Amino acid sequence: MTRPFRVAVSATAAALALAACSTGNEEPATGAAGEPADECVIGMTQINQTAAFFTQMNEGAQEAAEEAGCDLQIANANNDSAKQNSDIENFVSQGVTGLIVVAIDVNGVLPAVEAATQQGIRTVAIDAELEEGAVDTFVGVDNEAAGEEAGQWVVGEGLAEGAAYGVVDARNSFIQNQREDSFRAVVDAAGATFTQAVDGENVQEQAATAAQNLVTAQPDLDFVYTTGEPATVGAVAALDPNGTTKVIGWDLTAEVIAGIDSGLVTAVVQQDPRQEGVEAVNELAALLEGEEPAGFIDVPIAIVTSDNVDEYREIFE
Repeated sequence: MTRPFRVAVSATAAALALAACSTGNEEPATGAAGEPADECVIGMTQINQTAAFFTQMNEGAQEAAEEAGCDLQIANANNDSAKQNSDIENFVSQGVTGLIVVAIDVNGVLPAVEAATQQGIRTVAIDAELEEGAVDTFVGVDNEAAGEEAGQWVVGEGLAEGAAYGVVDARNSFIQNQREDSFRAVVDAAGATFTQAVDGENVQEQAATAAQNLVTAQPDLDFVYTTGEPATVGAVAALDPNGTTKVIGWDLTAEVIAGIDSGLVTAVVQQDPRQEGVEAVNELAALLEGEEPAGFIDVPIAIVTSDNVDEYREIFE
């Protein structure tokens, strides 16, 4: 079966292909190319279980796993990179046949991922791209390019030239650093003035405090750029909806949609975390059937404003 056809067919076919699973008493199959695995047991190491972005990703992965006949086990690293490495090591010792990595630290996770691949475990990264060759396939967004796209949207809307802005970021997140750097390069070149960045640590409560500190120190900002869901939700909680400082950032939630409705939030870069989870599990199921890795599966972004937010309301009700 060619890959384009595999992507198009329903996961029911994958479930039928995997119906002859082992009893679990045998040594796990490696799923080498051309040698279908006897079972599909997937370990997924997740950053946290509080952000809606990650819970939606988990839901998509679980739904795809059920349809494909795979056993999915999700470990919550709770924003702790050391625990994430330990979770991967545990999955290896348990004999999983596939591994999904949503990395906190793309460099720090590499030794554990390498140990998994050395055991013949097929690997997929979601959201945060690891170095070339570290995993079979990356599923997600080109974060650097998406940050650029967000910056170009701001420029195109006439919101950059002469504007002062600050950033609520997460310096422990490699991908959020990419989103910040590429966005700033575009808007600064178009005449915006960067004032200050504050670290929300990828935790909503800390991000709200950081956002409040930012607007207290910089009261005349035209907008605050936020690099991920906790930062965006935190900024929405901290800023006055009747004020002149607006939010431009990443990742919708119910609170952020309310911010769009109130006029506080101007635009949000929205990913499709549920589809990322689906694609990752489908890719591992295919690899365990002997297919070649896709290498990269792009899940496009959308820029959500008051003009198109209605399309997303049902997801967050």
